[in-house]
Amino acid sequence: MKVAVYRKEHFNAAHRLYNPNWSDEKNQMIFGKCNNPHYHGHNYELIVKLVGEIDPDTGYVYDMKILSDLIKENVLNRFDHKNLNLDTDEFRTINPTAENIAVVIWNILRKKIDSKHELIIRLYETERNFVEYNGN
Repeated sequence: MKVAVYRKEHFNAAHRLYNPNWSDEKNQMIFGKCNNPHYHGHNYELIVKLVGEIDPDTGYVYDMKILSDLIKENVLNRFDHKNLNLDTDEFRTINPTAENIAVVIWNILRKKIDSKHELIIRLYETERNFVEYNGN
C-alpha cells in the first residue's frame, strides 16, 4: 500500500536566461524579457512529493518535520533571496530555467532521502507555469 505525501515551500530568487554560446540577438529572440541582463525574479512555489509504504510503527510514509528540515537546509538556504546565476555554484554553468532548477533540487534531495521513497519535484515559476521532475 503506497501513499503520497507532499511538502510545500516557497523561495524567492532572481535569474537570467542566457546561453553564452549564442549571440545577444539570439538570446533575446529565444528568451525575450527573461534574458534581461539586469536579471528578474520569481516567487517560486516548491512541492516535494514522496511516495512510499506506510511505516507500521509510526504510521508515516515520511516524517514531515524531517522533510521540512531537509528542504530548508538543502534548498531554501541555498537558493532563497539569491541571484541563481551569480550566487549559486549549481547555476554558474547551467541555464537556470524552471526545468533545470527542478532537476537540481531533485538531485540535491535524492542524496538525502532513502531510495525506497519515490521523489517528485514540482516547481511553480508562476501561477500558470510549472514543471515536474521525477528522476527520469
